[in-house]
Amino acid sequence: MPISPRQIATLLATALLAHALAGSGTINEKLSAGMGDYIPLWAGGLPADAPPRPGTAKYEEYMKERERRRLMPAAEREQPAKSDQAGLDPVH
Repeated sequence: MPISPRQIATLLATALLAHALAGSGTINEKLSAGMGDYIPLWAGGLPADAPPRPGTAKYEEYMKERERRRLMPAAEREQPAKSDQAGLDPVH
């Protein structure tokens, strides 16, 4: 049974599409990993109080401070400021 040119073209197009999709997966993963740092908060970026990312210079310092606070007695720990929710109207 001979192979027609149409079957060859379909096979090549499918292989090209699969190759393009597989190659773009790693590019998007690497680009999206750090893009939150550059997107402003109003557009969905990271908030100012977000912890540092693993592998950065500030991460080890952050983890040491977190462990130090964890080992402190609860009465001595700083309590995070809670926002006043009483003035907001309920959303229905």
